[in-house]
Amino acid sequence: MINVNSVNPSGQLSPELKKRIRQDVQSMHAYAIQDSVGMVKLDAMENPHRLPAHLQVELGRRLGALALNRYPDGRVNDLRRALADYAGMPEGFDIMLGNGSDELISLLSLACNVPGGSVLAPVPGFVMYAMSAQLQGLAFVGVPLTPDFELDEAAMLAAIAEHQPSIVYLAYPNNPTANLWDDAVIEKIIAAVGEQGGLVVMDEAYQPFSSKSYLGRISRHGHVLLMRTLSKFGLAGVRLGYMMGPKALIAEIDKVRPPYNISVLNYECALFALEHQEVFAAQAADLVQQRERLLKALRAMPGLTVWNSDANMILVRVPGAADAAGLVFERLKAGGVLVKNISKMHPLLSNCLRLTVGTADENTQLLATLQKAL
Repeated sequence: MINVNSVNPSGQLSPELKKRIRQDVQSMHAYAIQDSVGMVKLDAMENPHRLPAHLQVELGRRLGALALNRYPDGRVNDLRRALADYAGMPEGFDIMLGNGSDELISLLSLACNVPGGSVLAPVPGFVMYAMSAQLQGLAFVGVPLTPDFELDEAAMLAAIAEHQPSIVYLAYPNNPTANLWDDAVIEKIIAAVGEQGGLVVMDEAYQPFSSKSYLGRISRHGHVLLMRTLSKFGLAGVRLGYMMGPKALIAEIDKVRPPYNISVLNYECALFALEHQEVFAAQAADLVQQRERLLKALRAMPGLTVWNSDANMILVRVPGAADAAGLVFERLKAGGVLVKNISKMHPLLSNCLRLTVGTADENTQLLATLQKAL
């Protein structure tokens, strides 16, 4: 007789129930969020600035008046138009919204899950490219960057020729390395993917802090999508990503989007923010200034390797033995500063920490605590 209890007293799933869950899912780890209570939170590339008090009050009134008893309505199309205008979307293109960029990445994998399909991206890179591919049954091909975290042109072109991926992701700038890649190499990769019929997704999550964008070149291609998020704009808690591309291409991917994926609260917050975009632009400008301050101070610390950044994060390598980054991470945490230890993410990131750019006061505390930790 089959045991109908799904969980036994030891807290383990029953063998019968485990048979119903994919083996690869059972071997995975859920995305972990670090406990940040009481900490200077510099681990998740968030904009540290809150809304000014008068805007908090105004937004609260606006959200309180929403019809939460109704499904989202045509107001979501007002947001699509506002975002297209804000981004400067080219003629002949359309825009698609997601519950964060994470959902858009998952929907791309779902739409492009054809027999023999694969997803390709440089590594180290954003973990969701590989995870979304795996969850949809697509092979993931990671092509290592050079030791200086530049695109390996020959390796990328060889992998594209061999695997003919359905989707190639190019983060511009990259996470967690925070750098922009060579434009000439990017164009060669885009051309190679186009020749074999694949898609290229330019992921510009950190565009508010970057010195360059691919937007001005996107209309040259019929197989390139440009993806952005309002998380780094200053609305990480709202969870709203958007993707632009040729209308016919967006129309196909949009077919797999769940109905009402953008809540009334999401789109009203986003519309409100776009109406006050000058506030967020000033916050981004402040963070760029703070980034330059941090880069200068970090490079003055003996033994620390610091890479250039076009995002609101800085990649550093600490000196010492194999787990020196782990030791420095724990010392920072004990000092009340939470950063991201990425030293185990990929061999190229050995002894590396990722530091989010914070407010002036937060960065002062980071620098002082890091100096002691080293």
